[in-house]
Amino acid sequence: MVNQSNMSTLSQKTLLTFSITTAALLWTQSGGVFIPNLSEGCYRCLCHVSTLCQLSNECKGGYCGPFNISRVYWVDAGKVTLPDDDPDRNNAWRDCARDYYCAKKIIEGYLQRFAKDCNGDGVTDCYDYMMINGNGGYGCTSPLNRSENGRRWLRRYEECRSSLIRT
Repeated sequence: MVNQSNMSTLSQKTLLTFSITTAALLWTQSGGVFIPNLSEGCYRCLCHVSTLCQLSNECKGGYCGPFNISRVYWVDAGKVTLPDDDPDRNNAWRDCARDYYCAKKIIEGYLQRFAKDCNGDGVTDCYDYMMINGNGGYGCTSPLNRSENGRRWLRRYEECRSSLIRT
């Protein structure tokens, strides 16, 4: 037999679940994707880590733009393009990756697919997103301090975080 208190708690949980599901559905259908802790400050740090956020960063070695995006990363992110561009056009990925705002959408698509707690601290945050970008979506749990490039990423991330705290 269910008492009145249990019914009330069950109703509240059902209403809360429905509200969260509805909000998430409306958010994604409105053109945005909700990714916890992916703030403008986090985008700035991801950009700083990748190229010191050089907006004029051309393509070099198969990586393009201020976030140093590869074609494989772009494909994994869902082939995001500039408005009215065709994802099947040969250089669509390069053009998007070189545009800061389009590149942010590529990052968003990639993180939507691969976001998880990479460092095992119980929170998925910008540090995890930096690890995902550094190690790839499938290998994000590998410590970055094992390679020179990873150590450079860690230094740049701390520089950026410190500058955000001061501002």
